[in-house]
Amino acid sequence: MKHLPLTIKALLFHFLFFFIFTLQAQPPTGYYNGTDGLIGTALQSKLHDIIKNHTSLTYSGLWNAFYTTDDRPDGKVWDMYSDIPSGNPPYLYTFGSNQCGNYNSEGDCYNREHSWPASWFNDKYPMYTDLFQICPTDGYVNNRRSNYPYGVVGSTTWSSMNGSKLGSNTYPGYSGTVFEPINAYKGDFARNYFYMGTRYLGEDAGWASNGMVTGSQLKTWAANMLLEWHTNDPVSLKETDRNNAVYTFQHNRNPYIDHPEFAVRIWGDPTAIPEITRPLMIAYYNNQSQSIVIGPFEENTKAIIMVSDMSGRKINFESTYTSGSININASSLPNGIYIVSIIDKHFVYGLKTAKF
Repeated sequence: MKHLPLTIKALLFHFLFFFIFTLQAQPPTGYYNGTDGLIGTALQSKLHDIIKNHTSLTYSGLWNAFYTTDDRPDGKVWDMYSDIPSGNPPYLYTFGSNQCGNYNSEGDCYNREHSWPASWFNDKYPMYTDLFQICPTDGYVNNRRSNYPYGVVGSTTWSSMNGSKLGSNTYPGYSGTVFEPINAYKGDFARNYFYMGTRYLGEDAGWASNGMVTGSQLKTWAANMLLEWHTNDPVSLKETDRNNAVYTFQHNRNPYIDHPEFAVRIWGDPTAIPEITRPLMIAYYNNQSQSIVIGPFEENTKAIIMVSDMSGRKINFESTYTSGSININASSLPNGIYIVSIIDKHFVYGLKTAKF
């Protein structure tokens, strides 16, 4: 028998590993039954029925959950208010030993951030401990964010070390003070909010109304902005991992991570979503040209090709129309394992590994 070169064998191993991982990352069979063909409120209501009545954690139990829901590849706390995906974060936290506690400045400790401020739902349960909207963040940055809506900052009054900002909103429809996370995590927070509007649809008696929401429902300007964030920052491996981890605690899922197109079918223009046959995707190691070859695509397919490392950090994007294959030059990337995602509008076609 002819033996495969070591690099090819290693690549096949990683393909098998990632294939197994991808199977594990899927929701249970039939989880989203009954959603086909639904749009708008009908789809939102159906998804509410699927994800409601989740297992509620205690507030103290969130600390332990973070160990598996928000751990970086290096084992440190994944804080989206301080992380710098393309560089070195200004500080890193160790689970347990760096919990807040008291703090005086940024970098002191991490705490439990309600991305949907708890005052908006009057500190009620089960939303008070719902992991799909709670994440570990620096205590000082969390305090500066306060209960302000998310938005697009024009005139900055304060900025965190990673570039998250506080200031007046410039997104049309609201001019108050807002908090703007960095671009790399805007999609994460958008999908948190889509989840909240769905999980607590019709269960929001006594919730506050403010510049961003009416009860559990987004105001039009906020839905439009978050849909843009959702589109421009697609679902990452980090979010998929987190979705699976939260599922082990709460026994429900965030539908907008599993099916990004659901957000468009509810808050966007569902007529703009084309009927798409998922194309074949091939990603393989090319030792001579250090490239990723992907395709072939169907004729006149507009695709976004996303390359990221194994932690889910995005490395580059390439957008194109093609009926053939795409060759991405990877000569500038260091040796390692990378993930190639094919996205057409809001449809994630699949993931495979490529070794350089």
